[in-house]
Amino acid sequence: MSARTHAPSDQDWTDPDWLDDPWTAAEPRRRGRKKPVGRRQLAQLTADEDSEQDDVIRRLKDLGHITEVVAELKSGKEATAYVARGPRGSVLVKLYRDLQARSFKDDRVYRAGQVILDVRAAKAMHNRTRKGLEMLQQDWVLSEYAHLWTLWTAGLNVPEPLAGPHPTAYADTIPAVLMRLIGTEDHVAPRLSDAHLTPEQARSAWDQSLDGMADLLRLGYAHGDYSTYNLLWQEDTVTIIDFPQLSTRQNPHFQGLLARDAQSLATSFRKHGIHADGQSVLRDVQRRALGPAPEPRLLLP
Repeated sequence: MSARTHAPSDQDWTDPDWLDDPWTAAEPRRRGRKKPVGRRQLAQLTADEDSEQDDVIRRLKDLGHITEVVAELKSGKEATAYVARGPRGSVLVKLYRDLQARSFKDDRVYRAGQVILDVRAAKAMHNRTRKGLEMLQQDWVLSEYAHLWTLWTAGLNVPEPLAGPHPTAYADTIPAVLMRLIGTEDHVAPRLSDAHLTPEQARSAWDQSLDGMADLLRLGYAHGDYSTYNLLWQEDTVTIIDFPQLSTRQNPHFQGLLARDAQSLATSFRKHGIHADGQSVLRDVQRRALGPAPEPRLLLP
């Protein structure tokens, strides 16, 4: 979750604060481990947590999406991530903070080109009134779900969304996004920025990352924040995460965002011994996008 408040610049590509995503930490942090109480049920959520977030967690339980919160994975500037359990196994709960409290307060560069037919709603969001911020918050979550479903069904390596696919189903989880956990409860998949790779693994991760960016481009998308900070590494496989700021070709900033993604990917892979420049990465991605697409996934009823 790394959309920011200003237009992209060269300095932004290497600023780790730009890339704050609550997916991973070195080890999951058990909630409120002030005494050895072990894993606690939802009814025992700590009082020192934000009550609004706890209300959301309880609502997710009431809706049947989760049964138990196992650990707080990481608390970032824009969201808190929890490892939970549900009817379909281990769940990553990405719980967005209130828009007014988040570091990201202006998504205009990513929303450019979108058409909002409701004039009053468009004005409220543009002026960032209280109601407008509520609508922006809802749109941010709904967009991440919609993008996840589109990409997952298209066969891309992204986390499986666990609410939906119909918008009325995942709208009930706002301000949370539920997806299948990558890794295990005790060993969550690390971001590529934190992973220790052999030279062979680095080359494989680089190749998969280029393919992933090309897969997005083939579908008409620019990620908007594509780097090792938003790529997971699990069992020698790259998984792309963080999609609310995904932009389409209708966005007048599309080419700039695409070029920024290419440069950001190249810059962030230098720690793994891969050296490339943004322009060559972009050309390679555009070439790969002309190739065959992944095998689509079948949605079972």
